[in-house]
Amino acid sequence: MTPEAENIPMYRGRIAPSPTGLLHLGHARTFLVAAERARKFDGTLLLRNEDLDPDRCRPEFVSVMYEDLRWLGIRWTEGPDCGGSFVPYSQSERRDFYLPAWRQLRDGGFIYPCTCSRKDLALAASAPNDDDEPIYPGKCSLRTDAHEFERPAGVNWRFRVPDSEAIEFEDLHLGPQCFIAGRDFGDFVVWRRDDVPAYQLAVVADDNAMQVTEVVRGADLLKSTARQLLLYRALGYEPPLFYHCDLVRDQSGVRLAKRHDALSIQRLRENGLRAEQVRAMAFRG
Repeated sequence: MTPEAENIPMYRGRIAPSPTGLLHLGHARTFLVAAERARKFDGTLLLRNEDLDPDRCRPEFVSVMYEDLRWLGIRWTEGPDCGGSFVPYSQSERRDFYLPAWRQLRDGGFIYPCTCSRKDLALAASAPNDDDEPIYPGKCSLRTDAHEFERPAGVNWRFRVPDSEAIEFEDLHLGPQCFIAGRDFGDFVVWRRDDVPAYQLAVVADDNAMQVTEVVRGADLLKSTARQLLLYRALGYEPPLFYHCDLVRDQSGVRLAKRHDALSIQRLRENGLRAEQVRAMAFRG
């Protein structure tokens, strides 16, 4: 597939906020870019509510999320609030879409059950990793009993990465990217022991089912793209194109997170800033 978005028929983009806190300037930049690219290519922009994690997602953040996005001038034509051809648009309602993908990976020998605890992983970690999932030491990777599980609940399910393979892709904004499986990231979780599909699997299944042709998201997810490309290949899906936005950072150089309440869109609105001012701030950061 060519890396030129102009060659994509029927452009379909998406914004995919997670209601775990208030949206901040970094989200504003990414979602504004996604909306602009959909307009540029006369395409469709959908909104997907990524509310998978029951421990962290809060219903009260969903309505604020819609309000902030509309205030910024972002419009979508498919989503939980307006429907569309690929309902439902909230991940918490899409379990039936994720189970077939899990079964396909299980039957293909791509995943294995893992019973390691967080303490086990912390003790086994030889070096810190630069994202939220440490490189797995491989204790359960030789298990061959995956087919004995009819359901994914009760254990973590990890994708067995092809050790030392270079995962390469062309990012539409940041250019050529390359990550080495087993070095830059290890066997990653696709389904959690508490019976919740993990981000990597859910995003791939949803973007494929919703016929997304280009994924716009932050540069902090470049390594997730490498992981997800392995899932696309294992599942036989055609991957979309990727556009990773530069990150917005605070004055100390730390990338913004939802704990940066002072730079949340909601707080900036309360302080009397206009939407055009916040849009400008998002691209200055």
